[in-house]
Amino acid sequence: MVKQIAERSQSDADGYQRFFEYAKKVFAKGYTELADRPFGRFSDMVAVSPSLIKLRADRSVYKTVAKYVKDDHLRQALSFHSLLVGGNPFQTSSIYTLIHYLEREWGVHFPKGGTHALVRTLVKLFEELGGELRLSTPVKSVELVQDGTSKKHRITDSKDGVEEFDLVVSNADVHHTYKKLYSSSKVAQKRAKKLEKMDWSMSLFVLYFGTDIAYDDVAHHTILFGPRYKGLLDEIFKGKSLPDDFSLYLHVPTVTDKSLAPEGCSAAYVLAPVPHLGRADVDWDEIAEEYGDRIIEALEVEMPDLRNHIVTRRHITPKTFESELAAFKGSAFSVAPKLTQSAYFRPSNEDSGIPGLYLVGAGTHPGAGLPGVLNSAKATVDLILSKYE
Repeated sequence: MVKQIAERSQSDADGYQRFFEYAKKVFAKGYTELADRPFGRFSDMVAVSPSLIKLRADRSVYKTVAKYVKDDHLRQALSFHSLLVGGNPFQTSSIYTLIHYLEREWGVHFPKGGTHALVRTLVKLFEELGGELRLSTPVKSVELVQDGTSKKHRITDSKDGVEEFDLVVSNADVHHTYKKLYSSSKVAQKRAKKLEKMDWSMSLFVLYFGTDIAYDDVAHHTILFGPRYKGLLDEIFKGKSLPDDFSLYLHVPTVTDKSLAPEGCSAAYVLAPVPHLGRADVDWDEIAEEYGDRIIEALEVEMPDLRNHIVTRRHITPKTFESELAAFKGSAFSVAPKLTQSAYFRPSNEDSGIPGLYLVGAGTHPGAGLPGVLNSAKATVDLILSKYE
């Protein structure tokens, strides 16, 4: 890494090494110490504030990177990581530079069989521990009912089954949890209104495709930057319409795991960050196919003659996030990871006003991304175990 940077600029190679040491300190504080620790009280935030101030958490990711390196392309390469958790590098706290160190420290791993192999393994563990999984049975509503001196959560599912539980851990979209599931609760409706005033992360256009030839000369992961960086991000996070250009993340898992496609073929997906539906009311049903075609054309830099070798494709748009995943405004990463919406300032892992309601997932602490949502589960289960022994 240092050698490649030095080929562009020796001073930036020196600057990168200083940036790396900074990211290491942020990782030690922001991830190792705080990622799986719940922030239920304001005093929890006050306790860590001196460390955050010392690390200049008030600075943005991009501003922090720019302090260490001058080359514009290098600044992009070292600052885009906050997009992986739905954050604008020009707004997101420098705490998220820890992602760079995390990748260097532990590497980037891929479960054989795809991410769903990880899901299946977690399901197996859950069932071995005595859990019961009910698929295709969405919860319609949850009502708090008095049961002696305590409250029960009365759940009605889509098949009109009704059961009562001592506590609920919701991994649904946090706004959906409060606005729809707990619609009969005044506390929940107050929470929903507060959430509606918060900044929400961008959405995504995701195109899955399979090809009738093997593309083995691409990397498993590739970031393709468009002609603009800040201008594009401003339009995605602050604009009112879909930008004409895009930056892309290309994922070709068959480079690593041949079992994910027929022999001699490739499977891949590509995603483009796009505005959420509350910002740009785009008719995705109308434009999705054409938008996907434009992306395929752009990918031919990495995958020659791609358009003539795709044999299957499907897409996910902000509308899909909204309709199928109940994501507020079609946001792909829930509440935006700004400093003023992090830790104590995010929706709490344990609701203080609805006894027995707990949250996990991208909308609560510490935030989005696979490490983030798993750490939210660790933080939440610790709270439950400490209360219910």
